[in-house]
Amino acid sequence: MVLAFGDHRLDIARRELRRGGELVALPPQAFDLLVFLVQHRDRVISKDDLLRGVWDGRIVSDSAITTRINAVRRALGDDGTAQRLVRTFLGRGVRFVGDVTELPDQTASISDRSSIAVLPFENLSADADQEYFVDGMVEEIITALSRFRRLVVIARNSTFSYRGRPIDVRQIGRELGARYVLEGSVRKAGNRVRIAGQLINTATGAHIWTDRFDGTLGDVFDLQDRVASSVVGAIEPQLRLAEIDRASRKPTESLEAHDLYLRALAQEYKRTKEGSAEAVRLLKCALELDPGYIPAVALISGCRTLQRSRHWIPTSGPEVDEAISFARQAITAGADDPAILTSAGHTLAFLAGENDTALSALDRAIVLNPNFALASGLRALVLVYLNRPDEAILAAQRAIQLSPRDPLTFLFVQATAFAHLAAGRHEAEMPWADEALRLNGGLPALRFKLSFCGHLGRLDDAQQCLRRLRELHPDPTVSSVMRDVSRGVAPEIVAHMAEGLRKAGVPDG
Repeated sequence: MVLAFGDHRLDIARRELRRGGELVALPPQAFDLLVFLVQHRDRVISKDDLLRGVWDGRIVSDSAITTRINAVRRALGDDGTAQRLVRTFLGRGVRFVGDVTELPDQTASISDRSSIAVLPFENLSADADQEYFVDGMVEEIITALSRFRRLVVIARNSTFSYRGRPIDVRQIGRELGARYVLEGSVRKAGNRVRIAGQLINTATGAHIWTDRFDGTLGDVFDLQDRVASSVVGAIEPQLRLAEIDRASRKPTESLEAHDLYLRALAQEYKRTKEGSAEAVRLLKCALELDPGYIPAVALISGCRTLQRSRHWIPTSGPEVDEAISFARQAITAGADDPAILTSAGHTLAFLAGENDTALSALDRAIVLNPNFALASGLRALVLVYLNRPDEAILAAQRAIQLSPRDPLTFLFVQATAFAHLAAGRHEAEMPWADEALRLNGGLPALRFKLSFCGHLGRLDDAQQCLRRLRELHPDPTVSSVMRDVSRGVAPEIVAHMAEGLRKAGVPDG
């Protein structure tokens, strides 16, 4: 549904707010608040209504609600004085008072390209432990579909959030902005593999294609490509002419190494200390079988980057050196694989400060796969490191649009907060810092919030953040809080952030 008021267009399915033809940046929770107010514009919305409708019943402070309302007003060109669109009724609540028109359905799609969401496939194997193999199969199908430039493919992290949930495909289509949904199953028995799939139109619920594919582990890559080609052919027959040239570029000749890689990928997605350590162990086993297996090399560099950012490994030493070396190797050997380029590029930016090389790798990844949300999100971070905040905000918004339910959304939100800090737009940044804290209350989000509170003189809010910070750092200082900032961040940004921390009450040291 697209709702129009003034020169604004609110596209709920695509989670976009536009002013004229320009996309307006809005934190995810502030976007949800705007949608709730517009959809319930017939009445005054109380605080309890907001807590139920936007915060899922959680108790939040009045200041947090006010911050989100102010973010909505700024995005609409409104303010607390004029209250042209969002009006406060003292003691009662707020109401959206603009004139709203519901546009016809056909205007909801800004892009002429078809869009598809690939849901987690059902594991029909006798062995429940084969879940990792099924998930890996689905990820490969998503990657194959992404090579068709006229097809918008919703990111894996958003579609996998529906695992195990009995949700109607029409709802999935609305929430993800997908015209089609692909669902299916995988059965692995010994050396035999069967993939079954069905393609559903989310507008009507009609099945427009169903098929099954049988083969062996030896031609599993062929099977994945046949599924992708058949799906695209069913959506737009003219795309049958496009070929997915994967069979000639198999990631490894060793199926055992590939299996280890899929197991490692499942561990890496947990984003835990134990999971990342196990992923590295499995990947090194894969490299013993095939030393030239570049996806495994790149994933090790990505795991090491996560470990370093969470302080699970030392700030320097053999693990960090290994990550940087592997990232350089991966970029050289994996120049045609967007996932490899993205992982390796992020490592070089965060651990080595090689921002120009990283940006080049991420740009190449997006050329290869314009639908790759993580590449856009990490590109936003690198652009901030290079002190190019406005470009960074656009890249982060692109990532959120491509994967609106991504578990890594906090990275994209943090990149937006970081960009506003780099630009000195502290008022505009505060809701993004709050959103980052809500999604992932780690050190980076606290660091941003503290710095902004310091620059804005909000010392009461700063004290609340300091209490949370001391849970991570018993005796925090400016140097300890800043120690894991990427070495490649522009010095003027580092100095500005540190100044805000001091103003917020963080002692030097």
